[in-house]
Amino acid sequence: MKETVRQAADRVLAGGLISREEALELSRQPLEELCAAADEIRRHFCGSGFDICTIVNAKSGRCPEDCKYCAQSAHYATPTQEYPLMDTEALVKEAVHHHRQGVLRYSLVTSGRKLSAKELEEAAQSIRAIREKTDLQVCVSFGLLGEEEFRLLKAAGASRVHCNLETSRRFFPFICTTHSYEDKLNTLRAARSAGLSLCSGGILGMGETMEDRVDLALTLRQLGVKSVPVNFLNPIPGTPLAGQELLSPAERRRVIALFRFLLPDASIRLAGGRGQMPDKGEGCFLSGANAAISGDMLTTAGITVETDLALLQKLGYHPALWEG
Repeated sequence: MKETVRQAADRVLAGGLISREEALELSRQPLEELCAAADEIRRHFCGSGFDICTIVNAKSGRCPEDCKYCAQSAHYATPTQEYPLMDTEALVKEAVHHHRQGVLRYSLVTSGRKLSAKELEEAAQSIRAIREKTDLQVCVSFGLLGEEEFRLLKAAGASRVHCNLETSRRFFPFICTTHSYEDKLNTLRAARSAGLSLCSGGILGMGETMEDRVDLALTLRQLGVKSVPVNFLNPIPGTPLAGQELLSPAERRRVIALFRFLLPDASIRLAGGRGQMPDKGEGCFLSGANAAISGDMLTTAGITVETDLALLQKLGYHPALWEG
């Protein structure tokens, strides 16, 4: 006999885990019931704290990787601005601005396969300066680095590493061919070995199946990831996925709810593509999501921090760091 949504939720609330088959069965259940149960799980494990962060595009364009969704890939003709690694003064100025707005985390994101040794030293200097000038937690997304490189960044003051898996192992080769799924996993393992916490999620709406989405969440669960960015594809002209159809608001809420069932104590973080949603993600924040990237994304406009803070207050959340 198959479990009802209520039975599955009660099992998760009691500390149990949902299997792949059970998650796929839940994906076919009535939407409102599923989302309400997911929100109950969120409240139980995470309370009303909302982990809000901002990102800065610290190095832009001419990336040698061929990720089919990305405007910064050198393989595609897109109108993306190109510039080298931002200097310490500029990065600190951005950090101070976000800190004054009430943001708790600040993530430095760079294009390319990985930072060079020289760039890494410059980035470490910037992180030290940010930590001296603000109380922000600093997250880094510097590509496919190794453990010693991550140790350098941790010593400078970084506390978290971001490296999205993007999708399931099965679907990944359809999205990127210049590096592998194992490269991504090795990066996350190296970051953890260096003593950094992990932030990893994916992009939904690239043509993957529901099975792929569930498999992504299960991989993140196996890795023990507690910060899970969920991006919804923003099809960018010039990229291979430019003509991809957007996911419906209902489908977005359904996947968020499934992620909450599978990752009950994680920060499920709405990221890219939120600006496409008429309610700016409000429905997802009532369906299991409890974190967001606020402000502009890497190459697309986002939602202002001020707007997000007002929405959080309306929904009964308060800004808070969450480590799971």
